[in-house]
Amino acid sequence: MSPSEPAGRHLGLDLGATNLKWTVVEHADGAWQALDRGQVLTRVAGGPDAIVAQLGEIGREAMVRWPGVSTAGVGIPGLYDPVSGSTRFLVNLPGAWDGHPVAGPVSAALGVPVALINDARAFGLAELRLGAGRGADSMVGLTLGTGVGGVIAIDGRVHQGHDGTAGEIGHQTIDPDGPSCNCGNHGCLEAFARADRIAEACGTATAEEAVERARAGDRAALDGLERVGRYLGIGIANMITVISPDKVVIGGGIAAAGDLLLGPARDEIARRVRTTSVSAVELVTAELGTWAGAIGAAIHGAEQGPIGSIPAPAAGSVPAPAAGSVPAPSAGR
Repeated sequence: MSPSEPAGRHLGLDLGATNLKWTVVEHADGAWQALDRGQVLTRVAGGPDAIVAQLGEIGREAMVRWPGVSTAGVGIPGLYDPVSGSTRFLVNLPGAWDGHPVAGPVSAALGVPVALINDARAFGLAELRLGAGRGADSMVGLTLGTGVGGVIAIDGRVHQGHDGTAGEIGHQTIDPDGPSCNCGNHGCLEAFARADRIAEACGTATAEEAVERARAGDRAALDGLERVGRYLGIGIANMITVISPDKVVIGGGIAAAGDLLLGPARDEIARRVRTTSVSAVELVTAELGTWAGAIGAAIHGAEQGPIGSIPAPAAGSVPAPAAGSVPAPSAGR
């Protein structure tokens, strides 16, 4: 899009087990801006048909508020088929999701092209374009929460692989004899660093309680976060060795632990990375919060959509604009 062309608007929908979030973003003069956002409770009880219908309904409402939307993207909390636009496996949403159409019905409801993207990859794309990863030519991202999501960006583009599954950093094996993971493997990074295992390591009911106790000086919580941080550091060190990224962006609710978790991770990275300069890799926390998934879905739809699509930046041409704001809901225009 050249500076003389009108600004383009794009819709992002982020499907979660609790909330369905939406945002409208605008692309003008080579820069992205988030215009508006909102969320509703996901109709989990109705199953896949009700949820897909809800995606269309919420998308239409957003497009009434913000006319001129030309593409849409949907963040999927699991695996999907990028060719058929159907889901394969969603961890936290009950129902018969294997092979269930999503992109087609939502596109029919909205009247614009719709592209699917994994929610962790959507997080990474948003942070890459207008968050903590802006300006990076290569980036590794992790989301720490119920699971450990991941994303890899190379030459300014999120690498998705042939089926959208590339970047599953949480499912690299850290210890072949380690604890079981929800994916069926043993010793994955996620098996050490997901929220319930953090709570277990710290002797608390929740990961949030673990962080609170550690901040208050509780020794068991401090030691538990240090152990988890070590495993996190091993996983990140592996990715730095393979990718040699400009930035590593950490997001998700557990990232709020800050240096209680990232301090031990940094120490482990420094011990293990031997093939590239660790000082040249920035380890930063995400900037866009819980709205990154919806923003990234919108950007993905824009960059994938056959109509009014926006090409991803070419290698070596990734700009470093000012941080994009994520506004509170407004009346639209």
